[in-house]
Amino acid sequence: MVSSLPSLPSVLGTDPSSCILDAFRTAIAKRVSDALPPLTIEQAYTGVDYGKKGVDFTVALPRFRLPGKPDELAKKVITDFQPDDFISSITHDRQFLHFQLNTASLIREVLNQIHTLTYDSPTGKPSYGTNTSGAGKKLVIEYSSPNIAKSFHVGHLRSTIIGAFLDNLYKTCGWEVISLNYLGDWGTQFGMITTGFEKYGSQEELEKDAIKHLYDVYVKVSKDADSDPNVKVEAAKWFKRMEDGDESALANWRVWREMSVKKYIEEYERLNVSFKVYTGESEVGKEWQDRALERLEEMGLISDADGAKLVDLEKWKLGKAVLRKANGTSIYLTRDLGGAIERWEKYHFDKMIYVVASQQDLHLSQFFKMLSLMEFPWADRLEHVNYGLVLGMSTRKGTAVFLDQIIREASSVMHEQMKRNEVKYNNIEDPEMVAREVGITGIKIQDMAAKRARINNYTFNWDRMLSFEGDTGPYLQYAHVRLTSMERKNPELIPLPPPSQIDTSSLTSSQHARDIAILLGSYPDVVKTALKTHEPSGVVTFAFRLAHAISSAWETLIVKGEEDTEKARARLWLYLCARDVLGAAMRLLSIRPLERM
Repeated sequence: MVSSLPSLPSVLGTDPSSCILDAFRTAIAKRVSDALPPLTIEQAYTGVDYGKKGVDFTVALPRFRLPGKPDELAKKVITDFQPDDFISSITHDRQFLHFQLNTASLIREVLNQIHTLTYDSPTGKPSYGTNTSGAGKKLVIEYSSPNIAKSFHVGHLRSTIIGAFLDNLYKTCGWEVISLNYLGDWGTQFGMITTGFEKYGSQEELEKDAIKHLYDVYVKVSKDADSDPNVKVEAAKWFKRMEDGDESALANWRVWREMSVKKYIEEYERLNVSFKVYTGESEVGKEWQDRALERLEEMGLISDADGAKLVDLEKWKLGKAVLRKANGTSIYLTRDLGGAIERWEKYHFDKMIYVVASQQDLHLSQFFKMLSLMEFPWADRLEHVNYGLVLGMSTRKGTAVFLDQIIREASSVMHEQMKRNEVKYNNIEDPEMVAREVGITGIKIQDMAAKRARINNYTFNWDRMLSFEGDTGPYLQYAHVRLTSMERKNPELIPLPPPSQIDTSSLTSSQHARDIAILLGSYPDVVKTALKTHEPSGVVTFAFRLAHAISSAWETLIVKGEEDTEKARARLWLYLCARDVLGAAMRLLSIRPLERM
């Protein structure tokens, strides 16, 4: 259904067809610029901000640096004001002008837009909240990146959760996204495992769970190495043979890698995460690593220290970085340099993001600095998205090393909790799947609610994570399930008539309906802000604000038991639009919204 609002001049960077609040902001900007020449509508638009509690939008007059006192300027805007389809009132408060939107237009237009872009979208897929700001651009994003034969620990979990969010976010904003899982599949630890496999390996255990078995072998052989220095010497020899391409040294490694990737794909599927490409340190061609070293040599940036190759970055307060060990084997900084050059040649990206813990800040800074010293024109397209560590994430019985232990634990605790309500429990088709999804949602929401950019470490709390009270993952799933159940509970109102035949005028007298509508209308802005900040926490906060607003409305905006069918339909439509937007926000956060629990 097309908007019934009067037409307005278009302002660069706005798109009322995907964010209806852009139209209301443009109307405010037009009123301000018409009253205060030579201010243009574009300049005025930049000054229209969300208001504080109880105010829709606010304009701070001093920011325009116009001649005259704020009082005089305010008077010019307010004089002769008549409420219209966009604005119902303007109030002057010191240096500010506060604008309230026309409630009837706001509710009708927001619900229309959500319905149209969810069910009649040009792409055929729900598109409310999406935008085309990244059309024609390409992002390469590397995240998760666990080490084969070492545990998938919680540091990788944070990278996976934040990375999957950014992957979804850039796609939502029109970018082509190539997601890479850059596995730690190369290095001396494979020499160690090869050495230890002869003694501790078991083909049967390997086939059962390759990741766990290789890790167990690694732990045992590392213990041997503590008391017998020969173990490490043997391991280094094995790895040298692998680096030199000796087929007999590579045969087992190839099988182990393939089995581990297969196991990882299953683990990621449970987390609702998938990658375009599984790559790894082993796949960085030697030619690219050599090219990186040659280029640094030519530029006189490499020095020799007891046979090892170093780059001196002291001038930029980044210390000295080792590029090649004395025995000639590569280390991961060299492989990162080679890998970046190779990726540029392959993808010609507009941006490449590395989602890596803040512990690695120095490594990433050295790596980026070297690429810029090597004068690659694309070096400034690389970005490090960092985050703090998760503290205390273990199973309730003790330390968890593997991700699947954490997921199993979260699922079983949720399962126990669900069983307490026998009636509801018996109505769930697949309680184990539901328990797992709610558990995973709890883990993800606790992770993303903490601001990433503060790079603070946060302490994981089991009881908090699995609670249905307060701002937790289970609470969000419950809010979505409750909204979804509205159709099942009101079959006599389904299917709803087309939007043009639903009378929303009864909603205008409800503050709850208005609060929900303005929140729903702000979702496209929430997405754009997240793209600027790379912060999932803004989307999490939005989802909770929406869930709270809906929860406050249940008692007064009733559907079942409302005798006036027109009112009941309008309210049901409001709730279904809220369900669609809450679901979109959850999917953006890589969470699968549930329909029953």
